[in-house]
Amino acid sequence: MTPHDILARYEAALAARQRHEGIWRDCYNHVLPPIGSGATLFDATAADAAEQLSASLLAELTPPWSRWFGLAPGRPTQDTDEQQAAAVLEEAAEMLQTHFDRSNFALEMHQAFLDLVITGTGLMLVEEAAPGEASALRFTAIPMQDAVLEEGPSGRMDTVFRALRMNEAALAQRFPGSLPPRRKGDTPDETAHRVIEAIWPDRAGYRFAAIMADGDAPSVLAEGSFAENPFIAFRWLKAPGESYGRGPVAKALPDIRTANKVVELVLANASIAVTGIWQAEDDGVLNPATVRLVPGAIIPKAPGSSGLTPLAAPGSFDVSQLVLNDLRARIRTALLADRLGPQRDQRMTATEVLERAAETSRLLGATYGRLQAELLTPLIARCISILRRRGDVAPLLLDGREAVLRYRSPLAQVQGRADAANALLFLEALRGLGPQAVAEINIPATTRWLSRTLGTPAEMLSSPNQE
Repeated sequence: MTPHDILARYEAALAARQRHEGIWRDCYNHVLPPIGSGATLFDATAADAAEQLSASLLAELTPPWSRWFGLAPGRPTQDTDEQQAAAVLEEAAEMLQTHFDRSNFALEMHQAFLDLVITGTGLMLVEEAAPGEASALRFTAIPMQDAVLEEGPSGRMDTVFRALRMNEAALAQRFPGSLPPRRKGDTPDETAHRVIEAIWPDRAGYRFAAIMADGDAPSVLAEGSFAENPFIAFRWLKAPGESYGRGPVAKALPDIRTANKVVELVLANASIAVTGIWQAEDDGVLNPATVRLVPGAIIPKAPGSSGLTPLAAPGSFDVSQLVLNDLRARIRTALLADRLGPQRDQRMTATEVLERAAETSRLLGATYGRLQAELLTPLIARCISILRRRGDVAPLLLDGREAVLRYRSPLAQVQGRADAANALLFLEALRGLGPQAVAEINIPATTRWLSRTLGTPAEMLSSPNQE
């Protein structure tokens, strides 16, 4: 695309996004109001639940300092080759985890999950860090207010536009060589230039271009191509016919608004109950404008007048607490605060713990499937592409034939534990049938299957030659 094509396509996508901006703004104002927005919160239930949900997503999907993914051979091979391939892939996974731990992944991922919970759509930029840094990976959570997305024919939001304001120094750092050299002694230009970064799918991967769009003639700052999309857009859920996602905050927004208003009215009623409403006769002595209701105050009144008397309140607002408790419970349920949060009952049995984990998996089944397809798999593919180009890992492709991606996060292991429990129940039933039934079991194959299902390291099993 030419710079004019990029600018025209960006403007069209921006116009299509405007119908979502009102609900996004309302969600942010009631959950995470921007500084200087003027929004006033009276009830913090939604803000607390949204923060808990984003932290729980980080702990359940991409737990920091823990292996939440694994690599395994894709094609069935001989036992010796499979063991060697598994060892190579395990080494690559360990190297990738090391770069995750040394980078800012956990910090930026939590911010991206906050955007996901509030707006329903999150965006993560995965870049290669400069040589010499602790990690080869650098992550940036892109606010949705700076991003404009387009959904492609595959159903993925693989066309991304990012609008920035950058001065000359920032441009020289972000796009070296894009500006003409400045003569010695000239003062730096502090003007904030309008910059648009665009990436879109191409036959060979993804094309990237950055343009400066200050005037009528946009100019190219940088161009390039990527094997994997560095901008990873992901959604909580998606309504038919829409491109952007919808989050749990938008679903609970009516209750959040009502709870905020109820608390505001409760505080106003409490102020009236404390200070009261007063009435006074116009006796020519008492001036209501000068009356101060403070301890020890002496208020003059004319002889024979009633002076300052309290006015009885017209009714009670005691029912507000019942309404508020119901609203707060529905908000916490919609934001899964009671499902993903820590269980405070210390008397739960192991069966109850497994049932609670299975219920969480059912509640987040559709969302987890979408996040796995739109976030986790592209994220690992992009990071492996960077490490492969640097030579930190062996050349491999996550194409399902050479290598496959296996998830080991707490949420992903729920189904694995259920499958393993069913297999163990089957083995227990076979044992009850007698030695002839037990002899039909392939013990090494069963051991390897349980190891893959439960996500245990490959080095825990002996190779066929050692057997």
